[in-house]
Amino acid sequence: MTDTSPRFLADYAAPVFTINTVNLTVNLDDTCSQVHSELDIERQEQEPADLALNGEHLILTAVVVNNQALTREQYQLTDTLLIIPASSLPQAKHFTLQITTEINPLENTALEGLFKSGNAFCTQCEAEGFRRISYYLDRPDVMATFTTKVIADKNLYPQLLSNGNKVDSGDLADGKHFVTWHDPYPKPCYLFALVAGDFDVLNDSYKTMSGRDVALEIFVDKGNLSKAQHAMISLKKSMQWDEETFGLEYDLDIYMIVAVDFFNMGAMENKGLNVFNSKFVLADHHCATDNDYFNIEAVIAHEYFHNWTGNRVTCRDWFQLSLKEGLTVFRDQQFSADMHSSAVTRIQNVRVLRSQQFAEDAGPMAHPIRPEKVLEMNNFYTLTVYEKGSEVIRMLHTLLGANNFRKGMDLYFARYDGMAVTCDDFINAMADASEKDLTQFKRWYSQSGTPIVGVNESYDNVTKKYTLTLTQKSPTSVNQPHPQALHIPMKIELVSDAPNETQSYLLELTQTEQSWVFDNVDSKPTLALLADFSAPVKLDYSQSESDLLKLISHANNSFCRWDAGQRLLMSYVQQLTLDKSFTLPNDLLVAFKNILHSDSDHAFIAEQLVLPSFDEAAGLIAEVDPIALVKALKKLTAFIAHGLQDELFACYQARLLNKELVDDVANRALKNICLQYLGTLEKYQYLAKEQYIQATESIDNANMTDTLAALNCSAKYSLNNFSSQMSDFESRWQSTTLVMDKWFALMASQVSSDIFEQLNQLLSHTLFTLKNPNRARSLIGAFAMNNPENFHCKTGRGYQFLTEQVMALNAINPQVASRLITPLIQFKNFAPAHQNMMRDNLLKIQGLSNLSNDLKEKLDAALCE
Repeated sequence: MTDTSPRFLADYAAPVFTINTVNLTVNLDDTCSQVHSELDIERQEQEPADLALNGEHLILTAVVVNNQALTREQYQLTDTLLIIPASSLPQAKHFTLQITTEINPLENTALEGLFKSGNAFCTQCEAEGFRRISYYLDRPDVMATFTTKVIADKNLYPQLLSNGNKVDSGDLADGKHFVTWHDPYPKPCYLFALVAGDFDVLNDSYKTMSGRDVALEIFVDKGNLSKAQHAMISLKKSMQWDEETFGLEYDLDIYMIVAVDFFNMGAMENKGLNVFNSKFVLADHHCATDNDYFNIEAVIAHEYFHNWTGNRVTCRDWFQLSLKEGLTVFRDQQFSADMHSSAVTRIQNVRVLRSQQFAEDAGPMAHPIRPEKVLEMNNFYTLTVYEKGSEVIRMLHTLLGANNFRKGMDLYFARYDGMAVTCDDFINAMADASEKDLTQFKRWYSQSGTPIVGVNESYDNVTKKYTLTLTQKSPTSVNQPHPQALHIPMKIELVSDAPNETQSYLLELTQTEQSWVFDNVDSKPTLALLADFSAPVKLDYSQSESDLLKLISHANNSFCRWDAGQRLLMSYVQQLTLDKSFTLPNDLLVAFKNILHSDSDHAFIAEQLVLPSFDEAAGLIAEVDPIALVKALKKLTAFIAHGLQDELFACYQARLLNKELVDDVANRALKNICLQYLGTLEKYQYLAKEQYIQATESIDNANMTDTLAALNCSAKYSLNNFSSQMSDFESRWQSTTLVMDKWFALMASQVSSDIFEQLNQLLSHTLFTLKNPNRARSLIGAFAMNNPENFHCKTGRGYQFLTEQVMALNAINPQVASRLITPLIQFKNFAPAHQNMMRDNLLKIQGLSNLSNDLKEKLDAALCE
């Protein structure tokens, strides 16, 4: 029976037993893999106690204590535990325990523990997957050294991989062979990994700052070797950056990455053997977009950086997940900013936060970055833990400065290397190294929701004093009736009318209301708040259209210039949803024309031209009619396109015809945002057709970025050429899995009157399966997240479609089902008629007799409000 009891942070207790060494022998077979473990167990307390080991979906065949086999009467077995009572255990401080289990990897569609990904064996043990491999103390504060012997058919699985360094190998009878791996660094079992398959291997090496040679190996499916080059380059860049920025050197003799198609997550940082979703490894310009290249580099870096922030120092319990994830996301974002345009990278980080994490903060699953209560741990691999957790680390970096932050990191590793610790331990290291009191700052870890900062300002013409008053308010809830004031860094600019007189300040908002007085200010400045987005807050602050236009042109901070534009655009979207007769002002066209003609980085110009997304806008308008919002965004797009058609076309043509700009990522981004606007105008719709042809058939200019931009334009505006081009695209790429994921996503995102008939046909497509998480997300997730016009259609068919697929996935892969349900559980954002339809569909899912904990936790939270 499934355990539906939640766990609480307050109930944490240190383990009664720990495990020092693990010797694993894994004999692989599709339907009956045998796992033999020998554990050196150590008591942590003198008093006799039962030993309870976690285990799920296992067949137990033997239990041996100190070389004495236990009979069935000497232990207890449940669906989730192996309990060896104190009476069956020796009283010595140390004893050995041997356990033999059998598992069926082929039937493991949940993709947790040991499973088959195509023709390869693969594991995923975070958060609690190791219990599907063997009975164990499956908790992150139990850290052991692992030696793993992997046995399999040599012809089918010539490569046998696990954590650490390779120490032995050889042939066995019956065509089998073995490889033994030893990881000298103690680790929790969630970092265990095993892969067996027949791969192509890209080999390289890296010399560390201390002169050690590290072998680098990337394993990919046969025929994909050429697509691993970018991943290898990204890995070497990451290793060098971590040495130069944080003084952190890799510690094993080999670093391995394996790319697999069937994987719930993006990647996993298992010690020395990272397992990756293939979409974050494989790339060439024919099959991958510029965005794919960026994401591959970022995810490669993220998992590599985990070697220290997650592996060498790990989290004491799963409530501390942000200790490793928030910190590592911050590190990979800093890395990406150093590799690319820092302004654009920061803006893209904030777009994700505002469109998705803020919605999570406002929804039924709102939780602090260190949750207090968990039913299904997989549900807390959230944007709050990752992205907001990263913002909390960034605030520390802002408050302390780069030098003190580095001192804090050095102290953190010196104190806790090889240990499992808490978020408080990290903050204490930062406070001690910088000698700054961070007691109040710790509240960010325990309070949920997005704080709202209110703004009042005044200027005295006589005294030349400018006064700024800020207030802060965090959301209240049943679990958070009286939130306390947070420590909020507010980077601001006072933008002057006079050139070169803009002043920048870092304010520390620590009270519910706080004022600052600025002397000798010659005239009332225009206030730019949250430079670099210095804190994950919302602003309650209305600025005039003229002030926002001034900031777009004159703020020094690039984020402030971009944000002023977004706030101006959002004000127009809100008015359009409320008043169909609202006329957009020509000042908007002037502002966009100035942006197009500015001398800024072209990638930054492209970002400035991107309108707020449907999700960003929906999060700022109470009980919005989603169809009215879609229409408002369309009207705004059409207004800009019509008013600036000559400038947009000239900009597009310049980047299309200038060979020096064709291969430039920034210029490609600018060209394709121009195309998206021009696609609304009938006279320019031929451009999407021409770009598709050139991007697919030109030997010199063929690339997936331009191909998808053309198809997205055709899908969004229902252009006549969409159907024929998608048929051509399918015929070209039907044998390339990752590109076909893009095809399914495009098909699901099209604005079409027969979209639901097409969706049902796609579910029956020979290349579609719910068992592949990427494929499920590419169709179902793309429809729910990227097609608001049809997902929120007034008949409710969009909600019904998502409901049916979530119900099917509940029995196949609960993790994927739980992530796909997010658009439905955030129903309170929308108008009552839509709320009611969405709630009815949630009730239908809640009525499933076999409802997984993954879905139960989210449904209970959404429906009990």
